[in-house]
Amino acid sequence: MPRSVNSVAAKARRKKILKAAKGYFGRRKNVHTIAKNAVEKAMQYAYRDRKNKKRTFRSLWIQRINAGARINGMSYSQFMGKIHQNNIELNRKVLADLAMNHPNTFQRIVEKIK
Repeated sequence: MPRSVNSVAAKARRKKILKAAKGYFGRRKNVHTIAKNAVEKAMQYAYRDRKNKKRTFRSLWIQRINAGARINGMSYSQFMGKIHQNNIELNRKVLADLAMNHPNTFQRIVEKIK
């Protein structure tokens, strides 16, 4: 009996890898074996960095709140301590946005907790 291979599925798999590698440099975009390695590595980075993005944004928010607090004569740790003591339910994302885009509102929050 002749050997039967599903070349339609194999071609579809290769095509899917090459489509994902579109835009890569050199042979990474058009040679299947090299593109496969590049795409697998890229997917590992994407998985890892979906977690890292959360860390990065939190640290950015902390820096922005710190800058806003220091303009108003407080350190970040003092500011966050007072926020929690006064039961102000604003998270770091919102506080950072206020510090950046609405400094007057942020200043009123600082005055309220002092």
